[in-house]
Amino acid sequence: MTKDSERREARRFTMALPMRILPQEAVDCEFQGQTRDVSYRGLYFLADTQKFAVGSEIEFIITLPQQVRQSGNVHIRCRGQIVRVEDVSNRKGVAAKIDRYEFLPVT
Repeated sequence: MTKDSERREARRFTMALPMRILPQEAVDCEFQGQTRDVSYRGLYFLADTQKFAVGSEIEFIITLPQQVRQSGNVHIRCRGQIVRVEDVSNRKGVAAKIDRYEFLPVT
């Protein structure tokens, strides 16, 4: 067992899901990302922005597509904290823990 896998508290699933990262400041814009792996405690995602700092709070919405749920898209709003940021090609790879989440009503 590797050191990284021993630290994980929950099983991660490799899933490339669309996500929207919500602004923390009123002047910032929402931007897009894509998950690489997800668990109920955290996720790792890729984004084309530089606006991430370890220890900062993050809010995002993950979309589970109809193919996963078989009854329409489901949106999950999450709040958490960034625990790691790394360069991945021309993008940022970000690991974040999820502190809380809620399923958004279908519109």
